[in-house]
Amino acid sequence: MSRWNPKTWNIDIDHYINPWLPPPPWQHLPTPVSRFFGYRREVPEKLGNIVLVFWAFVGVFCSIALIEVVSYNVPSFRQNGVPIIVASFGAAAVLEFYSIDAPLAQPRNAILGQVVSGVVGIVTCKLFLLSPHFDAVRWVAGAIACAAATSAMALTKTVHPPAGATALLAVVDDSIVDLGWFLLPVLLLGCALMLGTALVVNNIQRRFPVYWWTPEDLAAQGRRRWPWCGESGDEEAQGQVSKATCAVGGEEGRHRHAAARSGVWRTNSSSTGTYMDRELVIRPGVVTGPEDFYLTPEELLFLESLCKRI
Repeated sequence: MSRWNPKTWNIDIDHYINPWLPPPPWQHLPTPVSRFFGYRREVPEKLGNIVLVFWAFVGVFCSIALIEVVSYNVPSFRQNGVPIIVASFGAAAVLEFYSIDAPLAQPRNAILGQVVSGVVGIVTCKLFLLSPHFDAVRWVAGAIACAAATSAMALTKTVHPPAGATALLAVVDDSIVDLGWFLLPVLLLGCALMLGTALVVNNIQRRFPVYWWTPEDLAAQGRRRWPWCGESGDEEAQGQVSKATCAVGGEEGRHRHAAARSGVWRTNSSSTGTYMDRELVIRPGVVTGPEDFYLTPEELLFLESLCKRI
């Protein structure tokens, strides 16, 4: 009956997408190349805040200047009256060059968050433009755009705070409103230029990104795609054990994670009356666990910092 309780509803888009994604290929590239994609064979050394501030200054300056110069010199941008830069990129630069370890600054969030919010903002604006009293209700449109963009980013795990400003600007800023759908290529170009700058500047003495899509082990997830979860011979798992437990439990799961096991707890299955092992595995650079195990953003940040110390 708990599935009908709204308090327990949970949508995890990664549960459906991650098993089909290939693991990053950076480890197969030459070290000088893979380094600038954020891959490290060893844990980066800790740096003092003066060094962090210096590289943040360099990164923010270079990325903002690059976006402005390129935007100013793109003929189609000038013809469509594109502003020299979308204001939300200022906040994005702070995240991508100072808080580079934060989940909100990783490429998935920085790029898809902007795109998702841009689409939501444009759609909201165009719907309200159908009203002859758009200026009188623009304040409602702005609030809806920002709220809807936040919800969309949360459900797709692409939360990027500056993108909330993008959705708002798509409604309340006349220069952005006039762009319409042309805002999307403007955002994509800005994101690409900022990411390219970040890959260079942030990898000189630091490491960026921490991950491209997810901190989870995509290679391991690829081996437990549904409905082949129980093919290891544990037929009972197919019918009686939940998908989440099958992903990390059973004989195959215990053998696979035995060397890296950090903690095991036992839970009772109300459907079978039996006990099943559930694992939270902490390895260098990755934490894996049951699919139905929810972590708050604060807990994720703590585990990420713990991974770097292993």
